[in-house]
Amino acid sequence: MSDAQVRQFVVGADDDGIRLDRWFKRHLPDANFNLVSRWARTGQLRVDGKRATPGDRIEAGQTIRVPPAEPAAAPARAKPERPKLSDDEIAFVNEIVIHRDSQAIVVNKPPGLATQGGTKTRTHLDGLLDGLADEAGNRPKLVHRLDKDTSGVLLLARTARSAAFFSKVFSSRTARKVYWALVVGVPEVRDGYIDLPLAKQPGTGGEKMHVDEEEGLESRTRYRVIDRAGDRTAWVELQPMTGRTHQLRVHMAAIGHPILGDGKYGGPDAFLTGAISRKLHLHARRLRVGHPDGERIDVTAELPTHFAESLANLGFDLESGDLPLDEVKYSETVEGKRKAASAAAKERRQSRKGERRGRGRS
Repeated sequence: MSDAQVRQFVVGADDDGIRLDRWFKRHLPDANFNLVSRWARTGQLRVDGKRATPGDRIEAGQTIRVPPAEPAAAPARAKPERPKLSDDEIAFVNEIVIHRDSQAIVVNKPPGLATQGGTKTRTHLDGLLDGLADEAGNRPKLVHRLDKDTSGVLLLARTARSAAFFSKVFSSRTARKVYWALVVGVPEVRDGYIDLPLAKQPGTGGEKMHVDEEEGLESRTRYRVIDRAGDRTAWVELQPMTGRTHQLRVHMAAIGHPILGDGKYGGPDAFLTGAISRKLHLHARRLRVGHPDGERIDVTAELPTHFAESLANLGFDLESGDLPLDEVKYSETVEGKRKAASAAAKERRQSRKGERRGRGRS
């Protein structure tokens, strides 16, 4: 193999810190893991001139030496092209943008628009993201989702680096998400936590969740009553401390206060008579999340028309809705709990070692 045949690539800033096998998935997807492993075993894969393995971490500015491309056994199946967006679709997806910087875009998703496609879903936000592509044609990536009928703040990552950063932030539960909801009745405790484990409900094909004390995953929701309209309904703030599917809807229904318009979990009791809309009254009002560049995104989304009209019809004052955002202790986050559990386990191991040494001296 001559040097002229060898390919060389310089690691970009967006790939700083990732594994070498992940770099191949992003930039040379035709080189599967087995092929990359073979290159590594035979010394053909090198980073800055040194032999490398698929699990090595790479840094921006390093040079990756890759053997020449091998002839494909069969022509690869072409990926289906996404339909070209109309001018109206491009205008629409840009109109719902409420924050934009070099690493992130935040949109105010309207109710009724699915986040991603499915068997019977042709129109969805993911299919519109070409309308938010940068000058190089790179479209933003979804890093979390909202239910189709839930409106509000939705974060998009503009680069591979920010997508990895935001995914880690959401998985560690350090992002702060605030929802507004109208619920049936008024919770007796005005400021409390719902701690009920959730699991997929059997027989629903995973389309519905339920409380399952034995097999369910830990699920916690903080709620605060903002205001009430007699005993008829309450305007509440909801903060999910975990991120289970339909968590807020299941939790509120489980304590006897289903979200207005949520027939899936509240049944016929989830609707009020009169001028109150039958649409779901659940809105992602605010998101506060760390930024890859060391700043912080803190953005709020205006209510959809049906929710705003319901607040007005019930006599609620919109200006009273944004309660002060309490600071969550690091020990209460998933990452904090993991580190605390790891530290406790280490302490127990050291304690047992001490006991064994003590017994040996007697």
